Amino acid sequence: MLKREISERLYSWKNENKKKALCVIGARQIGKTTIIREFARKEYEYFVEVNFILDKGAGQIFDGKLDADTIIENLTAFKMQKLEPGKTLIFLDEIQECPNARCAIKFLVEDGRFDYIESGSLLGVKYKEVPSYAVGFEEIVYMYPMNFREFLGANGVQETTFAALQSCYEKHEKVPQVMHETLLKLFAAYIVVGGMPDVVQTYVNTHDIGKVIQVQRNILELYRQDIAKYAEGSDKIKIKAIFDSIASQLDDKNRRFVLNHIDENGRMNRYENAFLWLSDAGVALPSYNVTEPQIPLQLNEKRNLFKLFMGDTGLLCASCRENIQFELLQGNMEVNMGSILENVFAQAIKSNGFFLNYFDSKKYGELDFVIQNGLKVDILEIKSGNDYKKHAALNKVTAVEKWIFGRKIVFCKGNVEKEGNIEYFPWYMVMFYQREREPEGFIYKVDLSGL
Repeated sequence: MLKREISERLYSWKNENKKKALCVIGARQIGKTTIIREFARKEYEYFVEVNFILDKGAGQIFDGKLDADTIIENLTAFKMQKLEPGKTLIFLDEIQECPNARCAIKFLVEDGRFDYIESGSLLGVKYKEVPSYAVGFEEIVYMYPMNFREFLGANGVQETTFAALQSCYEKHEKVPQVMHETLLKLFAAYIVVGGMPDVVQTYVNTHDIGKVIQVQRNILELYRQDIAKYAEGSDKIKIKAIFDSIASQLDDKNRRFVLNHIDENGRMNRYENAFLWLSDAGVALPSYNVTEPQIPLQLNEKRNLFKLFMGDTGLLCASCRENIQFELLQGNMEVNMGSILENVFAQAIKSNGFFLNYFDSKKYGELDFVIQNGLKVDILEIKSGNDYKKHAALNKVTAVEKWIFGRKIVFCKGNVEKEGNIEYFPWYMVMFYQREREPEGFIYKVDLSGL
């Protein structure tokens, strides 16, 4: 059983006094169902699973009246399983197939007899079909492919190693050379394998890259089938064209997605829904250019200028036409002009809870990632070669007096180092780049004596 960090969130949710329904959202094949089943097996005496794709007729449970008593009566009749108040988890899987079930969550949570977890792969895509959301009764948790730390754990790296690495990260101390070189090799393996659990398990069991690629291609084909099944009307062709061109578009020098490469007469307003579909499905990760690298970044976004990354780095490698896996495993991160390396960072940054943005201008040059972290903007530069201390755009941007930044980080093949206010970290330490903790208490009280 592959260990996933989201398990900790599931355990803390179970111990909450007044629980909402937990809604786990993520792309297909990232292990949502597996991890929820394992959690239920360990933590509950009774477990009922309803899969709205595999269980034919399951949607009828939520037809008609949506009060708790009627739904629970229908559920027990459909599944023929015992439900014990306070000891039962009800798991509604692929809930996007039953919009009424999401409406009914409010009444089931209010009823309070059982705990509920929902899961779906295309909730963002099919949100329009839900008549009304159970606002205040549903807690949404986003799940992503396995990150690098989870990948290391699956490959036998011990907690003592993570503790030592985190200490080096926080204290800006060099990682012992043998450990550093081993982790660079593991990071190269992660780029090729990615974080889809079936793919990772195949790698752990066999270390056969040929078998890894075959599983990845099967998943890519499943995604194409999802597009054919779930996308609407003329959007099917547009979405598939975008999906199939992600790898080649990232090969371009500036890595910006150019619509004319797939449709000479294409207009962004006609394709906007197609891009949103891939993003909402968790298949693609857009990173938008900003007019200036200052907060609030999302208000500065140029929505027509963006890079489009694949949701999983291993799937990106498998979708490339040439056989790049060998080059990457030999440590050549400059293959495809570093686009694959940039993709793995987009994946890591997104799964760490950040929005993706970059900055590019003729005057200053390009910054790979500008990340809003609390009330500050961090600059992250991703360097694939040996000249990682050359960063003209970073130097120009930080020299602008009116612009204020938080951290300035260069991720590279070198060891931990700090020169002035620029931090250098090896690629694999992106797993420690996390959101700043928000204050636990923020009390604001107005003195009314002046009135």
